[in-house]
Amino acid sequence: ARLDAGAWHGPRHAGERLPTLAQVLAFCRGRGCMLNVEIKPAPGDEVRTGRRVAQLLAAESFATPPLASSFSTAALAAAAAVAPALPRGLLLETFCAGWLDEARALGCVAVIAECAEWTPETAAQASAAGLRRLAYTVNDDAEAQRLRALGLDGLITDRVDHFRP
Repeated sequence: ARLDAGAWHGPRHAGERLPTLAQVLAFCRGRGCMLNVEIKPAPGDEVRTGRRVAQLLAAESFATPPLASSFSTAALAAAAAVAPALPRGLLLETFCAGWLDEARALGCVAVIAECAEWTPETAAQASAAGLRRLAYTVNDDAEAQRLRALGLDGLITDRVDHFRP
């Protein structure tokens, strides 16, 4: 929180600080935003990080609770143990064997996969299981149209200046 996150962007932004999770949650809560908070633990710290993030998220009051997502199944399991009512999403680079069973075992409400990995089959499987379907990182119009045609529930992008909700 003490780092200067703005100086690299230009003198006008010098001294801009990175917000804490608590500050981001307060900002979003005050504006009615829905959140997907990715749990990114350091290797070997999955359980502690999953627990702590879940505690922080569960302590907040939102109209729609934040989605806690992670590639780490250990972090998601730890989050579920601390805050079972907190919605969870399994992040996937690929749809490897057992992905659906893993999402179910973790009590996930969503699967978030790399955009190129979504096919009509994976989209149908996730939908039939009652899971929300999201894709990352969608920065291309044609890819966004393909994913919308598959009926995905949401797209994650770096181009918030380009895509509209």
